[in-house]
Amino acid sequence: MGFLTDWIVDFIKEMLINGIMGNLGGLFDDVNNRVGEIATTVGTPPATWQPGVFNLIRNLSESVVLPIAGIVITFLATYELIQLIVDKNNLNEVDTWIFFKWVFKTFIAVLILSNTFNIVMAVFDVAQHVVNNAGGLIAGSTEVTLDMMAEFEAALWEMSPGPLLGLWVQTLFVGLTMHALNIVIFIIVYGRMIEIFLYTSLAPIPLATLSNREFGGMGQNYFKSLCAIGLQGFLILVCVGIYAVLVQSIAISGSPISAVWTVVGYTVLLCFTLFKTGSVAKAILGAHG
Repeated sequence: MGFLTDWIVDFIKEMLINGIMGNLGGLFDDVNNRVGEIATTVGTPPATWQPGVFNLIRNLSESVVLPIAGIVITFLATYELIQLIVDKNNLNEVDTWIFFKWVFKTFIAVLILSNTFNIVMAVFDVAQHVVNNAGGLIAGSTEVTLDMMAEFEAALWEMSPGPLLGLWVQTLFVGLTMHALNIVIFIIVYGRMIEIFLYTSLAPIPLATLSNREFGGMGQNYFKSLCAIGLQGFLILVCVGIYAVLVQSIAISGSPISAVWTVVGYTVLLCFTLFKTGSVAKAILGAHG
C-alpha cells in the first residue's frame, strides 16, 4: 500500500514539475531572446537598422524640412545683419570687419545646414563606437541557463505536492507577467530607434539656428538631446549587464519559489531602469525636454 501511495505522489509531483518547468522554460526563453536582442538593436546605426525607414526620413527631411530651415537661416542672417547695423549707431561708427564677420558666420551656418545629415550620423557613429566597445566589455550571459534550470528542477523534487501545486499556479501568473515585460522591453528599445528617426527628420531646423546668438539655444539643446539619445544606448547596455550579474547570482538551490519571483523582480527592475535611461542621459548632458 505504501508503494502505491509513493507511486501516486511521485506521479503527481512529476506532472506538476513538468508543468512548472514548461511554464518557466517558455517564458524565460522569450525574455532571454528579447534581452539578447537589446545589444544588437542599440548597437545598430539608424541607416542600417531599417534602411527603408531611414531613406523615407531622409527624403522627408531634405524635401520638406530643409526648405523651411532655409527660410529660418535667411531670417536669422537678415536679423543679425540689422542688429549689427543698429548696434553701430546706424553706420555712424561702423567697422568694415563686422561685415566680414557676418559673411563668415552666414557661410558657416549654410555649411552646417547643407551637411545636416552628415553631422547627425556622425553623432551616432561616435555613439556606435562607444556602444560596441561597451558590448565587448560587459561580460556575463543574460540568460537563465540550462544548468540553472536543471538545478531548479532538482530543488523542485525536494518539495511536496501541495507547495508544488501552489508554485504551478504562481508560474501561470508569472508567465503572463513576463510576457508583458517582454513587450515592455520591446517598446523601450524599439521606441528609442523611432525617437532617433523623429529627431533626425527635423534636424535642419534647430541646426539652422546654431550660429545665432539669441536663437542658438534651440540648436544647442537639440544637439545635446541628439548626443543623449546616442548615450542612452550605452546606458541600456549597462542596465543589461547589471541584469545579467543579478540573474546569475540567484541561489536556485535555496527556495525555488523565491528564485522564480526574484527573476521576475529583476526583470521588472530591468524594465524600470530602461525607462530611466533616456532621462538620465539627458540629465547628464544638460538637455531639456
